[in-house]
Amino acid sequence: MKNIAKNIKHLRRLKQLTQEQFAESVSITRSRVSSYEENRSEPSIDTLIMFSKYFKLPIDVLVKNDLTYASDSSFIEIGNQRVLFPITVDNENDNMIEVVPTEASAGYLLGYDDPEYIERLEKIKLPFLPTGKHRAFPIKGDSMHPMKNGSYVVASFVENIRDVKDGTSYIVITKNEGMTYKRLYNKVEEDNSLLLVPDNKNYDSYNIPISEVIELWEFTCSINTQEYDEQDLKISSIANMLNQLGVELKALEKLQK
Repeated sequence: MKNIAKNIKHLRRLKQLTQEQFAESVSITRSRVSSYEENRSEPSIDTLIMFSKYFKLPIDVLVKNDLTYASDSSFIEIGNQRVLFPITVDNENDNMIEVVPTEASAGYLLGYDDPEYIERLEKIKLPFLPTGKHRAFPIKGDSMHPMKNGSYVVASFVENIRDVKDGTSYIVITKNEGMTYKRLYNKVEEDNSLLLVPDNKNYDSYNIPISEVIELWEFTCSINTQEYDEQDLKISSIANMLNQLGVELKALEKLQK
């Protein structure tokens, strides 16, 4: 537990507490706090549970991660706990967008809550984005036409999974599936799941239990890395035309009834 000593000290300082004040808050002696912070002894499991409740951080985050890279704003509160979520800014204090490269997307599942991993990602700034925390994710495959393989989706972080908007596209990070980009339908009230629907009808829709979802990011904009060719434009134009005709036909059917 090599990170515990520096993590306790850093988190205490983020709360602007002296060792004595912190010790009083968690009902232990100041000397015990000092011994933990100086790595002269390691906290017991019961003490780790107490620290976890006090800082509202999972025990594995306290033990596995070097939190000295994190500021207080690096954590987002979800339910009764906080999730480690590094946010970087430039010299003008504007939020920077981390770009998850295609070759590193598989590693995102392991490093999404590691501030050192996030710190190593390339960053860009898009000043036209709305407020919120954004990140850029690579798109693989062709399940979401007309999005091309290799494009990037810039998406905003969703804190509450129950806020999913039916028919809106999201980047979904799950424990077993990894990273995927699909149109979602909220089935939380029905069976605690999300329905993932690809725009390309050659692929099947499927449900994922919300317990499997690690992160959820709502589509904001896309960055295409390849030019559309004539055939792509024809396909998308026809699809849009049929969708519009479908709306118009339904409207006519209602008028005739």
